[in-house]
Amino acid sequence: MLTRPLHRLLLILVFFASSSVHALSLQDARGNFQLDYLPKRIVALEYSFVDALAIVGVSPVGIADDKDPSRIQPEVRDLISSWTSVGTRSQPSLEMIASLKPDLIIADINRHSGVYHDLQKIAPTLMLKSRHDTYDGHLDAARIIGKVVGKDAEMAARIEQHKATMAQFAQQLPQGIEVQFGIALDNHLGLHPGKSYVGTLLKTLGLKTPELLKDQSATVHTGLEQLLANNPEYLIIGHYSDQDITTKWQQSPLWQVLKAVRNKHVYHIDNPSIWSRSRGILAAEAIAAKLVDLLAP
Repeated sequence: MLTRPLHRLLLILVFFASSSVHALSLQDARGNFQLDYLPKRIVALEYSFVDALAIVGVSPVGIADDKDPSRIQPEVRDLISSWTSVGTRSQPSLEMIASLKPDLIIADINRHSGVYHDLQKIAPTLMLKSRHDTYDGHLDAARIIGKVVGKDAEMAARIEQHKATMAQFAQQLPQGIEVQFGIALDNHLGLHPGKSYVGTLLKTLGLKTPELLKDQSATVHTGLEQLLANNPEYLIIGHYSDQDITTKWQQSPLWQVLKAVRNKHVYHIDNPSIWSRSRGILAAEAIAAKLVDLLAP
């Protein structure tokens, strides 16, 4: 039989061991991030973070969904419970976030650095890259999220499954062709260049982006003359409305000179949010499936 002092010592050791089971320290986009518990009430301020949580069975209590739940990809919505909107990704409501009593906030270093200290006052804030990050960068961010929510093994397995899925998609695509994706707005076409999320995703699938924009990462606002200088073999355009700048361009002789137009390699998609905003693993698989649908011989 244990003596009373020894019994008390064992209880103390068990207490400290159990309290540190989920203690972790890792590097996020801002520096060292530490957490000594498993978060249960998470607020995600970018769609890609919601994607990462969803694929390992974690539902955030709050999402910066731009006040439009339909912007969350259907495949993601199917995997999570209902949530509370905390406003837009660019300006999330601190008051709404605080009202949810989160124990973890996942924020974007490019969007939310200015309010980091305010977010930290509400809950520990994990700063990662989403906007302007590459396809591989998003996989790295997903791995970090998996560790923080105690789903490290599940995330690793899902990423391996994802890589196999993407390899299968790549096998169905014509390798080495030059593909340019852009979002058509009222006054310009926003091209996603070689080092953007979509650009690096295309490269992963064995496709190329036009040489002129291969080293750029941020969206390039483009006129018709600039598009002609870029002159991609294949052009995929996302539309947020029925009438945008490309409607006008199609009446111009310059449009008819485009290589993609001459060869009937211009494709139009009606779900551009998945391509330009979502940027997660489920988004990548949806984009790859659509590319196969459009481009496979």
